[in-house]
Amino acid sequence: MQIRQAQRCKAKIKMALTGPSGSGKTMSSLLIAYGLCGNWSKIAVIDTENNSADLYADLGPYQVLQLFPPFSTEQYISAIKACESYGLEVIIIDSITHEWEYILELHGNMAGNSYTNWHKVNPAHNSFVQTILQSSAHIISTIRSKQDYVLYEKNGKMVPEKVGMKSITREGMDYEFTLVFDLDMKNQAHTSKDRTGLFMGKPPLKISSATGTQILEWCNIGTKNKIGNIPLDFTDLINNCKSVDELLDLYMKSPEYQQSHLQEFTSQRQRLSQSSI
Repeated sequence: MQIRQAQRCKAKIKMALTGPSGSGKTMSSLLIAYGLCGNWSKIAVIDTENNSADLYADLGPYQVLQLFPPFSTEQYISAIKACESYGLEVIIIDSITHEWEYILELHGNMAGNSYTNWHKVNPAHNSFVQTILQSSAHIISTIRSKQDYVLYEKNGKMVPEKVGMKSITREGMDYEFTLVFDLDMKNQAHTSKDRTGLFMGKPPLKISSATGTQILEWCNIGTKNKIGNIPLDFTDLINNCKSVDELLDLYMKSPEYQQSHLQEFTSQRQRLSQSSI
């Protein structure tokens, strides 16, 4: 056991998109994935949605790994590892809802005490979660939401609109992800969880590949960034900014360093401002 100073390292995003059918989860995931790696051939979709991933093949030559019922936890884990071994950089799991439904069915078919039976199925689900979190690839998981309708006024009439409600996965699954977008039927993304600091508290957004690029820039900021083989700490990143705009961009994308490195940001801004005179 060793106590050490906290360090922000480069990261691989583990995020989720939730929403009802038709909200654009698959398409949005593909656009984010392209922004994350800039290469369609380095993107894979683990498809449990009856070949829905192939509907967007005109976007680019991404890979598809089709799963078939029963959607066992072991099958999901094997699919993720297969994508990793293939050298793919972004893995879209579309969707993880089927894994949880498999666990529920497995539990429901067990004889004996329902409560104690959870101890028998929990390890499989936990292994699936850890496979996602420890993956060497960026992972985007889609999650189905239960559907409901709300009435809103339009041109003096009450019109029904389909909305997503509770995500169909294990309670608390959202805690495992760094970023969670909830999509509505207008294909707008509402941020329900955001450890990146990029989207929380901002208006709903229309997802594009630029969204993925923003996330990638956040992933690449850390105390173990490198130029060549030379490791950089965050102060070095500040001092390597070549313009005030570049420095401001780094500041805005690094909320966790804004207070601890305020003096370094201020000093570098003064140096850059003086050099431009």
